Amino acid sequence: MSTAEETTTVAPGSAAHDHGIPFSEAVRVWARVAALSFGGPAGQIAVMHRILVEEKRWIGENRFLHALNYCMLLPGPEAQQLAVYIGWLLHRTKGGLVAGALFILPGFVAILALSYLYVLLGNVPLIEGLFFGLKAAVLAIVLHAVQRIGKRALKNNLMLAIAAASFFAIFFLGAPFPLIVLAAGVIGYLGGRAGLVAFKVGGGHGASSGPVLSDAESALGEGVPAHARPDIGWSLRISAIFLALWLVPVVALVAALGGDNVFSRIALFFSQMAVVTFGGAYAVLAYVAQQAVETYGWLRPGEMLDGLGMAETTPGPLIMVVQFVGFLGAYRDAGGLAPLLAATLGAVLTTWVTFVPCFLWIFLGAPFVERLRGNAALSGALSAITAAVVGVILNLAIWFALHVLFATVVETRVLGLTLDVPVFSSANWAAIALTAAAMLAIFRFGVSMGWVLAACALAGIGLRIIG
Repeated sequence: MSTAEETTTVAPGSAAHDHGIPFSEAVRVWARVAALSFGGPAGQIAVMHRILVEEKRWIGENRFLHALNYCMLLPGPEAQQLAVYIGWLLHRTKGGLVAGALFILPGFVAILALSYLYVLLGNVPLIEGLFFGLKAAVLAIVLHAVQRIGKRALKNNLMLAIAAASFFAIFFLGAPFPLIVLAAGVIGYLGGRAGLVAFKVGGGHGASSGPVLSDAESALGEGVPAHARPDIGWSLRISAIFLALWLVPVVALVAALGGDNVFSRIALFFSQMAVVTFGGAYAVLAYVAQQAVETYGWLRPGEMLDGLGMAETTPGPLIMVVQFVGFLGAYRDAGGLAPLLAATLGAVLTTWVTFVPCFLWIFLGAPFVERLRGNAALSGALSAITAAVVGVILNLAIWFALHVLFATVVETRVLGLTLDVPVFSSANWAAIALTAAAMLAIFRFGVSMGWVLAACALAGIGLRIIG
């Protein structure tokens, strides 16, 4: 018996079978999923669940959630990685490549077009008003994310303590985001391994409350497809290919242009981000924004919200906002290139080093994912990381609020701690009013994100026109 067969567990009484789903049909379905992938990871995962589980009945509920939990353990956007995983499960490597690439493509094209408009027409009053309104809406959406994720993740006092410690570490002490994630993961892993009840908090974005499709009733069945059985040789080969696709361009840029060149810095910085982006886009955006503004000078403080507004209003993962960061960074430090050409190359480079690793994590780990089912230690790590992410997102919300609602923010030392304190006389009352209205619409009346963004954008344009 081969190693692959020895390491594979198939449910009793089940066997792998041909699901009969044509690849051409799958391509059309993944294109549909991509076109509807608005609303952040929760909305995107809900769309995939509705189409793939409820409508097409290609994959069962348990297998869908098991794949999602695995993706949430990984750095990077879990919704896009879930698409890669299911695409691979259905049609091998080509299925994962198509599903993952289509998930990214619409957002990439849309944000690139909006970035051109931003740098070419950014000083036009209508464009300024548009992004002024979007900033207020995005701030309200980020605050809502804190509340939504907090309700899901902070189920007991220990999780509340982890979230509080995470917020204190990043807000008051300036602790690096990767260190916070690592510490939370270790604590959760040890707690889960010890069997502590507090770490048995489920993760993931809830699916529908309707009838559950069992794995056996799905097209894929509950058996393990032949290509999904663990194979060390295949895993090593595919890992080598994607490592080369990811890191060879980075090494080549640094060798050819030097470490201080803007393209080298973009490649290195966002390659690092690809390894530590646990918890989704909101969790890492504070760190990206601060580095892009304060360390590299790629952005001005308010511009990160402009980019997030683009990502919120276009399909695809919210982490696509980093494309806007790379675009502006290269645009403002084009060297001998035309600024728009440099900006386009910066956007492509940022997207490449951000998402190629996502394919690597899935293709490397997916064949072994069945071994993770019911693993208490890994579930504990996931729960603790999710709790820590709540504190990080709260830090992001406060950082955004300071720069949206006040024109001037000063760094102050209090009891040995560093704080960003707003100058209250610089308050932007129009932004405060618009943000309050957006929060009322979202929190009190449950207005959808799309309508809030559209209304705030129109209000921003109107306010700009009347001065």
